[in-house]
Amino acid sequence: MTDVKNTGDCFQKKTGQNSIVQPLLTDLYQVTMAYAYWKTGKINGHAVFDLYFRKNPFNGEFTVFAGLEECLKFLEKFRYSESDIEYLRQILPTSVEEGFFEYLTTLTADSISFYSVKEGTVVFPRVPLIRIEGPLVVTQLLETTLLNLVNYASLMATNAARYRLAAGKLKLYEFGLRRAQGPDGGLSASKYSYIGGFDGTSNVLAGKLFNIPVKGTHAHAYITSFNSLDELINTLLIPKDGEVPNDFLQSSLKWRESIASMFNILLSEVSDGELAAFVSFALAFPNGFMALVDTYDVKRSGLINFCAVALALHEFGYQALGIRLDSGDLAYLSGVARSYFEKIGNQYNIPYFNKLNIMASNDINEETIISLNEQGHCIDSFGIGTHLVTCQKQPALGCVYKLVELDGEPRIKLSHDVAKVTIPGKKNVFRLYGNTFSLIDLLQRSDEEPPIMNEKVLCRHPFEESKRAYVIPSKVENLLLLQWKDGRIIRPMPNLQEIKENVHNSLKILRSDIKRSLNPTPYKVSVSDSLYHFLHKLWLDNAPIGELS
Repeated sequence: MTDVKNTGDCFQKKTGQNSIVQPLLTDLYQVTMAYAYWKTGKINGHAVFDLYFRKNPFNGEFTVFAGLEECLKFLEKFRYSESDIEYLRQILPTSVEEGFFEYLTTLTADSISFYSVKEGTVVFPRVPLIRIEGPLVVTQLLETTLLNLVNYASLMATNAARYRLAAGKLKLYEFGLRRAQGPDGGLSASKYSYIGGFDGTSNVLAGKLFNIPVKGTHAHAYITSFNSLDELINTLLIPKDGEVPNDFLQSSLKWRESIASMFNILLSEVSDGELAAFVSFALAFPNGFMALVDTYDVKRSGLINFCAVALALHEFGYQALGIRLDSGDLAYLSGVARSYFEKIGNQYNIPYFNKLNIMASNDINEETIISLNEQGHCIDSFGIGTHLVTCQKQPALGCVYKLVELDGEPRIKLSHDVAKVTIPGKKNVFRLYGNTFSLIDLLQRSDEEPPIMNEKVLCRHPFEESKRAYVIPSKVENLLLLQWKDGRIIRPMPNLQEIKENVHNSLKILRSDIKRSLNPTPYKVSVSDSLYHFLHKLWLDNAPIGELS
């Protein structure tokens, strides 16, 4: 597989802000609410909002938080331009007073305090991923944009992490640009699949912008563009340690005859056009030759032609990389390919030949990888596109952004659906650990003392009175960290490699039964005893009392 090197240090480059992420990337009702707040004099109310989700995606029991970097960059750039104001004048009713537009020109995120979980951390339903504090109007105007930046990023990182868990140590490459939801969706998919555990992307622009390793082979069109060996204009290749070019095609033909005989295959069954394509590609990339072998027949043509060219490269001092399978029974064909490589490697005493890379890329999803594992495949890497980048199993995460406190007074949203009842008030979140794994996430009121290591703490289900347990944590981790205050980012922003490492390390704190694909065990999210009683008192105080007659 062709490996295109990136310029610079691929682990240190910081990415620029997406130019379309700006205050007008929002829903109209955010602006109309802002006007209503302004009109009624509520603009200086001190609000606290929580951003969280209610249910883990993909029928799983964990989610990976992503998108923080873009959120913080959005805060840096949050201000309305003259053209923004002029457009708002056009679309809002003529009754909107001019003073409101003048007010919008003064707005920045300098008065906002922004707390969040570290990017790349595993998170769970009801746990605030972000807590925003500041003037009501500004915090309200941030809602839609922050949700947009977090929802897909976290969904994509989670999807990629699930593929990584299914694939184990095998290489994973994101090949989904052509099937992604537009160019921005394609770039986001490349970025957040890398964070979630993928090893590279085929997306060249993503490689440039984010310094993600870029990988690629060739398409079936390249194979079918050749019909015969006569189409090869140049057949000469300079040996790796030589100076005089030799006829590479003749070497390939010689090896093809030997290999066909070894596997009892008639040369008349082997495609000359396919061999011409392989020879041509090997001449172009002698150090990076990887071939798509399923254009005609994998066993009786593709593998024969590939091995012939790979042996010719060996004769010239180069090493082929491997093959890609894009159709058929991948478990079976990968086994056939491995048997070909091992027989040839042993026959000609070429040890690396036994371990040539076998890549599969046939519309693969998480379940496909799990099934292939059960069948005992010989695949070394996967190229994954459609199911990964479109998150076909679940297309949206469903994060919400809820007001939980205004001017020091708690706010609660009630619903007949208990899952939609908010947990009121300004809260802190702590992760309590056992000796090896994380045990539970605990939400507390902001004025409570944090849990103490090795001291018993009562953890309660927020809505089911009988579900409660004492936990004696061996370690306590504060999850909500201050990221932005007084108009600036106050913590160093990690690069993509550091976030990727955080995902890897964060997943290790979960028990395997929580991470498994089928019927995973739910992770426990609890509230403190004080927050439990506070929540239920406020619930009763705000719920209407019915009257029977």
